[in-house]
Amino acid sequence: MTVSASEARRLALVAQGFGSPPRGIVTTDRLTDAIARLGVLQLDSVNVFERSHYLPMFSRLGIYDTALLDHLLLDPHVPATHIEYWAHEASFIPVESWPLWQWKMRESRQRNEVPDSWLAQHKKLADELLARLHSDGPATFSQLEGKRDARRGSWWDWSDVKRALEYLFEDGTITAIGRTNFQRIYAPVADVIPHHLLDTAVDKPVARRALVLDAVRALGIGVLLDIADYYRFKVAPTKVALDELVEAGAIQRVSVDGWAHRGEALNAYMVSGTSVPTRAPKVSTILTPFDPITWNRARASRLFGFDYKIEIYTPAAKRVYGYYSLPILMDDALVGRVDLKADRKARTLIVKSAHWETTRPSDAAARLAAIVRSAATWRGLENIVVDDWGDAAAELRRIV
Repeated sequence: MTVSASEARRLALVAQGFGSPPRGIVTTDRLTDAIARLGVLQLDSVNVFERSHYLPMFSRLGIYDTALLDHLLLDPHVPATHIEYWAHEASFIPVESWPLWQWKMRESRQRNEVPDSWLAQHKKLADELLARLHSDGPATFSQLEGKRDARRGSWWDWSDVKRALEYLFEDGTITAIGRTNFQRIYAPVADVIPHHLLDTAVDKPVARRALVLDAVRALGIGVLLDIADYYRFKVAPTKVALDELVEAGAIQRVSVDGWAHRGEALNAYMVSGTSVPTRAPKVSTILTPFDPITWNRARASRLFGFDYKIEIYTPAAKRVYGYYSLPILMDDALVGRVDLKADRKARTLIVKSAHWETTRPSDAAARLAAIVRSAATWRGLENIVVDDWGDAAAELRRIV
């Protein structure tokens, strides 16, 4: 089976939940469904406009109350429906998927138990931290560290505390039940994860096949490197899982017009029986750099012809598009990028820059203005200021 490049874009966008007609107020159930569709919601600390994990829901569902998402993801006082783990980078995943990650935690635990490993050499510290979490309840690393003048000898050096917590987090001994000031709130896994999930044993090959299948479903269509990247798996075992899923009939190999490497066509994969959308989804929105549509820069280039990077670490004088530019999605095309900053004290959304790609719809400026207005409303910002940087800035300023 061969699909066109435009069909591949539609498959990717529809699989990610774009283009669904609005259904009134965004509820907790709709947020839960949207996260389940993604499988993973990546975190990032940058807060110039809004933290990254809030944006995929805005991109797909429109204006919503972020307090609902906080309740789902970050409230330590309610039973966990989502949990944080290294499932791409630091990310939220549905708690039901916990058994599928236990093999990765188990391998981390085995590395930590090697006598010359860092955690084995700091076992006393790790045991003390775990005991405190059991006895005193959930805590951040700052709370566990305590005041620097109250440290109990070399065991309570700040970097050692943080490092021990990170090792215990990675190996599934503790988890994060929320965040405060973007610090993880740690708790023992046994106190958080439902016991039926902790007791569910899934063999590594079975779990990896399930996650690879989920990655194919979430991507809509992808090549081997796309699928391996979704949950940050190594390429070789991902290829094994894909071959097994093809043999089982769960997914199928397809080719995509123009998808090639060094002149050789690339195998692509999609869930068997998937219907190819006949038209592009009607959508106008912005994306976070860590949206699954754009987090894999090579895939974004292949799918949309969109060469993208964020310029946080680029000196200001050398930036081309801005500090933290957000891709602009219109229908099935990435048509530009806009660098937004929320001045919360002045209740103002500042458009630091706005740039077009080489092609865009005839009504792109009006649609971008609607996106910017919607973003301002979503974040409770009453004013919009457009700086003079980028070929879309003047058009946008005239409208807003």
